[in-house]
Amino acid sequence: MLKLPSFDRCIEVVAEAGYQGVELTGYFQTWDAEEKRRLMAKMRSLGVMIDMLSGLQASFAIPGQSEEFVTRVTEHCRIAKGLECPQINIKSGKRLTAVDPNAQLQAAVDNLKRASDVAEASGINIVIEPIDLIENPTIFLTSVHDGFDIVRAVNRPNVKVLYDFYHEQRGGNLIEKLEQNIDWVGLVHIADVPGRHEPGTGEIDYTNIYRTLGKLHYSHFIGMEYAPTSDPVASLRKTRLEAQQAMAKGRNIA
Repeated sequence: MLKLPSFDRCIEVVAEAGYQGVELTGYFQTWDAEEKRRLMAKMRSLGVMIDMLSGLQASFAIPGQSEEFVTRVTEHCRIAKGLECPQINIKSGKRLTAVDPNAQLQAAVDNLKRASDVAEASGINIVIEPIDLIENPTIFLTSVHDGFDIVRAVNRPNVKVLYDFYHEQRGGNLIEKLEQNIDWVGLVHIADVPGRHEPGTGEIDYTNIYRTLGKLHYSHFIGMEYAPTSDPVASLRKTRLEAQQAMAKGRNIA
């Protein structure tokens, strides 16, 4: 079984590679007050913040669960605020075969409007994340195309899409969808296909994607959500520099 590194080591790797943020999924669920204080102090000393909190045990596209959904979003926002984290990730939940897809779509819009109100009160942003059907065959939201339709219907400035190029590559046409919807992109994730390793190990042309992000003046975090094939610090540092250089060229072209 793969042994995950401690959160302490994750912070150190991120800082050594020159990054400013980490995304947090399950680690925080085991922290007591003292551990939280210690880790927050360590992150501040290394110039690293938690830029997104995942792990919400609730889904936005399930009809009839609005009350439970809002309760869990409220608690998740409370945790995020306590961790000085500005953003949470919410997923759609399962595609329900016995329910009209339009009913799930309407539930998604209604629930995200409620979540937006809760998050706004805490100064928190929301990103919704489509997951491809190869990784999750039962999920409701499977493409950024549908994700952008949903956030436009919600029409709240604190509800946007997490554009994960790894997941979206299974559907292709990455750059056009990015260009047409950049105002509704709250975060991007990077990993190559196949294998979910660093850019350059697979089929995605990340140089063009970075240049496009630069041309479009994308200003949010870029999450490197990949499994390095070499030393993590060296891999992450190389990937960061490649992204920064290509984005700078894109800004100069714009």
